[in-house]
Amino acid sequence: MIIDAHTHIWPDKIADIALTANPVPGLEPRGDGKVSGLDQSMQRTGVDLSCCLAIANEARHVHRVNEFVAGIASETRFPVGTVHVDLPVEENIESLRRNGITAVKIHPLFQRFALDDPRLWDIFEAFGDEFSVIAHVGAGGDEFTNSLSSPAMVQKITKQFPGLRLVACHFGGYKLFDDAEELLSGTDVVLETSWPPSLALLRPERVRDLIRHHGSERIAFGSDWPMTDPKAELEALDSLGLTSDEVDNVLGATLARVYRIGA
Repeated sequence: MIIDAHTHIWPDKIADIALTANPVPGLEPRGDGKVSGLDQSMQRTGVDLSCCLAIANEARHVHRVNEFVAGIASETRFPVGTVHVDLPVEENIESLRRNGITAVKIHPLFQRFALDDPRLWDIFEAFGDEFSVIAHVGAGGDEFTNSLSSPAMVQKITKQFPGLRLVACHFGGYKLFDDAEELLSGTDVVLETSWPPSLALLRPERVRDLIRHHGSERIAFGSDWPMTDPKAELEALDSLGLTSDEVDNVLGATLARVYRIGA
């Protein structure tokens, strides 16, 4: 079973706007960000289940965004909801529970709060073992937004919340591979493989060495569709020369365990 840990979709009427509202320098969308577009991509690439990451840039949008992503859940789409530090902790939790959401995306670049914000840590404290978290880590914006997430912050989170089921996007540090490798390799955090515009930009031997040092049971495939082509990302993983057991972990078993998919 191939699980894509990292895809984004929006309601059809705002997908075009959402894709252009927060441009990332050097990146051009490879898909349309719509449910139908994701379904077509999955059929073409052989992905069995896509984790659909929802983000509320502002607190007032949290409930509506969670309702949307819960509403598109299916056998092939796993909903990953949103929280915001400007909402009371209890209101964030209630929104997730009401919509049957068990995993949350944190995106400092767009939400503009840091991974070490005490208000976010209050939410993590309340999550306990009930909710898992996937977070953008690293660059992708201006100097200020880039400062809001880093491998060092993820390392602090793993120490403060050892029971938190945490997935760090972009190998734990987009454009900060050296720092992520130094600070996170071997820790109890799942590293997700997306590296827009393509994982193929990284040297295969470095990626393979990191996977093996960190442990394939703590690596999860993610494409970051619609900003990348999942087919090309799967081909880049295939070129690493991993064992069949390592491939099984990376392509699905790791995330199924962390998100308790099928439990």
